[in-house]
Amino acid sequence: MAQNFDVIVIGAGPGGYVAAIRAAQLGLKVACVEREHLGGICLNWGCIPTKALLRSAEVFHLMHRAKEFGLSVEKAGYDLDKVVERSRGVAKQLSGGVGHLLKKNKVTVLMGAATIPAPGKVTVKTDKGTEELTAKSIILATGARARDLPGLEADGKRVWSYKHALKPPHEPKKLLVIGSGAIGIEFASFFNTLGADTTVVEVMDRVLPVEDAEISALAKKQFVKQGMKILEKSTVKSLDRKADKVIATIESGGKTETQEFDTVISAVGIVGNVEDLGLEKLGVKIDRTHVVTDEFCRTGVEGLYAIGDVAGAPWLAHKASHEGVMVAELIAGGHPHPIKPNSIPGCTYCNPQVASVGLTEEKAKAAGHDIKVGRFPFIGNGKAIALGEPEGLVKTIFDAKTGELLGAHMVGAEVTELIQGYVVGRTLETTEAELMETVFAHPTLSEMMHESVLSAYGRAIHF
Repeated sequence: MAQNFDVIVIGAGPGGYVAAIRAAQLGLKVACVEREHLGGICLNWGCIPTKALLRSAEVFHLMHRAKEFGLSVEKAGYDLDKVVERSRGVAKQLSGGVGHLLKKNKVTVLMGAATIPAPGKVTVKTDKGTEELTAKSIILATGARARDLPGLEADGKRVWSYKHALKPPHEPKKLLVIGSGAIGIEFASFFNTLGADTTVVEVMDRVLPVEDAEISALAKKQFVKQGMKILEKSTVKSLDRKADKVIATIESGGKTETQEFDTVISAVGIVGNVEDLGLEKLGVKIDRTHVVTDEFCRTGVEGLYAIGDVAGAPWLAHKASHEGVMVAELIAGGHPHPIKPNSIPGCTYCNPQVASVGLTEEKAKAAGHDIKVGRFPFIGNGKAIALGEPEGLVKTIFDAKTGELLGAHMVGAEVTELIQGYVVGRTLETTEAELMETVFAHPTLSEMMHESVLSAYGRAIHF
């Protein structure tokens, strides 16, 4: 006999488990189905463990700068196995925490593969057999996986996906990273800091291509300074795999050449997990492996919603979580506001960090805005100099007529923490006047946010 619920969530990643918990908080009877790991890719194989790796690389980098701070470190070294072990431990701890939260909120958890044979019905294949579930509302939160391009497929030996890179079977000495989005550039930064001879190939005209062009250029300058080789407007045409190396054919600047690497990381995007769910039979519209939804994550099939990566860009955990809360509240009879894509921050945890929200300068102009642009460099900030982090920039873009904060873009130390100030500002529909009148603590990196706003209107004090 089928188990009856108010809501069934398929997928327990940052979108799914948050949706399940919020729905339960609102008094609904909730089931959450997960086929692999509570916490999903982000917690187990993405956001969290990569940040643990990058923290180790950051500390290692600082060890080599000890003399700058009047300190001494003898024979700084690392143990990659121990670095990875710590990363996996962090992921395991948080995955267990998700299980505790679901249990605390009385969410029924089923581990298995789900299909939707008909609206309002879910079949789950578990280790113990098949479970039949029914619910008026179903939330699809199945996430996404790494894209494989023909000839560049990861094999876990010499050619890796992000999963292989998180538990590397060997230590790269000469590394090729294909793709310079957040995933690619974070792994490039990690292994480059540990001493790998690192080359990054990007098909677009700049690294971190979704970021503001000025910020991308400053980030690239730092990557090159750290020893990375950056090939833009370039393509990896093929990979010839040997037992101990990979011969890559790279087309760059109108020329084609071959280079040898001992390791390749493919980071060329993601595809939505839409297969084997029965979505086509239900009439769900799918566009380039992602479920098409409206602003409230409704699929067009009665009672079926899709959130997070499976519902398309931006592919960010915090976007998925916010959508999960929104949909849960909608199902419970609430009237939540739809998410504004241009108010979702993006963060990349390479060295230097990159963070942004809203329109780039190029997109603001293309949208027809008359703009005012403010800039403030890290070198003009006392806290940045005290930290030994004088390289970086905070950039703000305003509508010249209304004072609306159209976008904010940063590169430098800890900018992934700073960006939230501008995100709050955009959510509150703050103009330049309120930001100028806000008191920022001294000495802090956040003072640069104030100065950048002042700069846009010709009022910067310290630069």
